[in-house]
Amino acid sequence: MKRDKGEFGYIKSQKIKRGLITLVMFAIPIIVFLTGLFITKTRLNMFTFVAIMGCIPAARAATGFIMMLMQKPASEALKEKIEQVNENVRILYDMTFTAYQKTVPVDAVAVSGTQVIGYVSSEKADLSFGEEHIREILKNNKCKSVGVKLFREEKRFLDQLKQMNQKQSEHETTGSRKAEYICDVLRAIVL
Repeated sequence: MKRDKGEFGYIKSQKIKRGLITLVMFAIPIIVFLTGLFITKTRLNMFTFVAIMGCIPAARAATGFIMMLMQKPASEALKEKIEQVNENVRILYDMTFTAYQKTVPVDAVAVSGTQVIGYVSSEKADLSFGEEHIREILKNNKCKSVGVKLFREEKRFLDQLKQMNQKQSEHETTGSRKAEYICDVLRAIVL
């Protein structure tokens, strides 16, 4: 089943998909090389050249696969806890924000109106850098007054999510288009 960015299980599905693509991409040059070796009985032929050139896109696919292997997906337990608390706030899972300096893996992101909160289980992640990076990206995409807060503590994230749900139910339709636009921007910038 195809999973889009932000859906629960995205990282797991991408590991499988990219792994299969990488396998096929490396199999093609190997088959071409072996075919040339079988036909000409020497490796000094045009088939070898084509096989070597075929390794370039295979290496690119392998890079994407390795990047996904390094990511940790959100847990099923976290998803269940969020579903118990959440009523109508948009939730995005398995979001890995990358920048030149650092990578910030965010297990879950909640977007309501002009507020974005996220839960980060990784102890190595730099939360202040992640907040500033997300804020800057949103600002560059015409979302200037968006509050961004990342939490390392699951309980604080869930408490903030409860508050967002209460505010969302008070202002049911206000900011829903803006929140959807913010979600689209966030999906566009993650791994």
